[in-house]
Amino acid sequence: MSSVLYNIDIPVPEEKMPLIPFSALLNTARDHHFAVGYFQAWNEDSLEAVLEAAEQTSSPVVLGFGGTPVNQRWFNEWGLSCAAALGRVAAQKSKVPVSFILNEAETFEQCVKGIELGFNVIMLDSSSLPFEENLKITKKLTAAAHKKNVAVQAELGHLPVDGKNTVSTRTDPDEAAIFVKKTGIDALAVSVGNVHELITGKAKIDTALVEKIQNKTDILLVIHGGTGFPSEAVKNVIRAGVALFHVGSILKLNYYEGLKGSIEVNSSPDNIQRTVGSRELEDFTTEGKIRVKNKVIELIKLYGSTGKADLY
Repeated sequence: MSSVLYNIDIPVPEEKMPLIPFSALLNTARDHHFAVGYFQAWNEDSLEAVLEAAEQTSSPVVLGFGGTPVNQRWFNEWGLSCAAALGRVAAQKSKVPVSFILNEAETFEQCVKGIELGFNVIMLDSSSLPFEENLKITKKLTAAAHKKNVAVQAELGHLPVDGKNTVSTRTDPDEAAIFVKKTGIDALAVSVGNVHELITGKAKIDTALVEKIQNKTDILLVIHGGTGFPSEAVKNVIRAGVALFHVGSILKLNYYEGLKGSIEVNSSPDNIQRTVGSRELEDFTTEGKIRVKNKVIELIKLYGSTGKADLY
């Protein structure tokens, strides 16, 4: 048999964008007066939508998945490992600067596994703990993560959840100063009026409190509850030290509405192979992905990170 059959010309892979250290990603944003978005993914469609939006706008971005709200048994047995694998592929493929976060893990063990699986930022959902307990476990986590060159985001103060009777507390600037110094964290998520899962209406943000926290800590500040965050307050909190916004609920709503519309329009598909899983325009998930991508592009513009990929 002729060896010519095996003389395959294998193309040289395109140059990849490695993961950017989380602190470097956010410090550049803060120094240049814009913020980066973490647009939480929950499946392959949403992850691709986020990366495509960032590449289309030439924006740095934080990719990642959350440990809540998902079935914890599934997350521990399957979800975390699968999410890490998807995210690593996306990060390696990216043409823009990215960091990769495991957001709001429910257990210390999940964070340790996240470090092993390749996330370069981790966050334990410990904000509901008493101050001293939160400080103790965060300090322990930071020590373990920094040994592997992985950054830690923590939260001080507790955000309310829209429509639920949850305890909420604002971040105390003096406590924040102690917390940041003793834990050695890389970024601090703050409670300044922002609300989780606020889809209808807008939160009332205490920008002066953001400034006080920044003055006391000089830490990179993060806003969770990006869905209900008022657009008119974005520039003010960026000026006060916020370098990252977390967004989730509004992306899921856009995805849901896209899927719902696709099913209503094509309730009796002639070709089920193209309607489910083909990734063609006829695929009922395509409209959901498009809507997520468009919303992310809108938020990237709001945060001022459009065209900022060249800064890295």
